[in-house]
Amino acid sequence: MSVQPHFQRVALIGFGLIGGSIARAAKLQGLAGEIVTTARSEKTRARVLELGIVDQVVATNAEAVKDADLVILCIPVGACGPVAQEIADYLKPGAIVSDVGSVKGAIVRDMAPHLPKSVHFVPAHPVAGTEHSGPDSGFAELFINRWCILTPPEGVDAAATDRLRAFWAAMGAKVEVMSPDHHDLVLAITSHLPHLIAYTIVGTADELAQVTESEVIKFSAGGFRDFTRIAASDPTMWRDVFLANKEAVLEMLGTFTEDLAKLTRAIRRGDGEALFDHFTRTRAIRRGIVEIGQDSAAPDFGRPLAALKKP
Repeated sequence: MSVQPHFQRVALIGFGLIGGSIARAAKLQGLAGEIVTTARSEKTRARVLELGIVDQVVATNAEAVKDADLVILCIPVGACGPVAQEIADYLKPGAIVSDVGSVKGAIVRDMAPHLPKSVHFVPAHPVAGTEHSGPDSGFAELFINRWCILTPPEGVDAAATDRLRAFWAAMGAKVEVMSPDHHDLVLAITSHLPHLIAYTIVGTADELAQVTESEVIKFSAGGFRDFTRIAASDPTMWRDVFLANKEAVLEMLGTFTEDLAKLTRAIRRGDGEALFDHFTRTRAIRRGIVEIGQDSAAPDFGRPLAALKKP
């Protein structure tokens, strides 16, 4: 028995890690009758054609969204407003328009004024990703057991939100609905600030590496290695995230700075009890993340270990 697709025609604007993973997962699960995509560069469009993942690769955003029941912008948040303006006159009445950006308040402010009243605007943020980008980086399993947060503005048709929820759930995601502003505050501490810290630490180490003839890099421990993975994320995307969510990021950065000052005082004063209490509390948070299935409890985060060869 064939499965009825959730949407007859899905348009993906942008085809990097997230767009490519959506295409692969939707194709595998039979969620779309047809998937059409476009990308800014001719080189990327040619590569998507070679991969054979989608049904059509077109040259323009307007052509991509024509007759689409679901349109997802898989592009940096800073580009979403202009693209919404570009596609507005070509959207099918009743279509659901969404995105995958890490910031939601700015997305609503930038996109909503351009979209016609005849479509349903349901922003989304799949909290999933890797440090890789480009059309070859996607994989169908990316969203399994990861959260996708929907942030529909006030007045959006609840049925449209439910349809999009079902689409993401069918790709393996756990779906939550919240307001755009609340999303931005939560993600400022769980995602945006950690990336800012990672970029800073890796940048500092790079400066030190020049003094120590790269010994900082050569002898980096596991913690620094994991920071470099985070800091290898797409620079265009993260530039836009910090500029679009600057109020929430600055608020969380202020709180972090205060906590860092407390640890600084504890180290300076030799207050081992304060340090132990703090590290015990943070260790419990890590355990909680593992218990709800958001990461592996395997040693070294489940990375494969080289075998010791016998002499």
